[in-house]
Amino acid sequence: MLLSALIAASGLLLVATLSPGPNNLVVLRTAAQGGIAAAWPSILGIVLGGVTLLGVATTVGASASAWPLARTFIAVAGALYLGWLGLRLLHARGDEHASAALPAGITGLFCFQFLNPKSWVMALSLVAAFPPLGMVQTLAWLIPLFLLIPTASLLLWALLGQQLATHLRNPGLRRRVDRIMGLALLASACLLLL
Repeated sequence: MLLSALIAASGLLLVATLSPGPNNLVVLRTAAQGGIAAAWPSILGIVLGGVTLLGVATTVGASASAWPLARTFIAVAGALYLGWLGLRLLHARGDEHASAALPAGITGLFCFQFLNPKSWVMALSLVAAFPPLGMVQTLAWLIPLFLLIPTASLLLWALLGQQLATHLRNPGLRRRVDRIMGLALLASACLLLL
């Protein structure tokens, strides 16, 4: 039972962290602008924020289902924030003004995990689906997964961003990429509200 739960949790984490979302887009853009070395603070902030969010979800996971209003508030607030980020990128002119709206660095992306509905859904779903082992044992099994899988996935997104770096020096192409990223964030926000 525990092995199948770990395999399921790993699969969900892998799909969730590889699929396009706000964290991946920030890492992609950061790596495109400054290479993988510049993306490391973002990756670290996302991973540490995810692990902390997992701890919060484990602590309140059981009672979260009893608070549907709180879950709705998190989803709506997060979707509105993602929508705002998406609109900023959609209206970018290919300069650095749009990236000022994106969370950045360790602290910014650590805090962003608590506004990111995708992160909440992932953490709460994993905790709810995991066998009832108690908080300490659940965290002991899930924290390594939350450290390794997102780090590897975000590194792949950083490599993709680094590959795009030479192309993004062209302001016209950068505008198109910003618009695509903006539309992806708006789509994520709309899907989260559904």
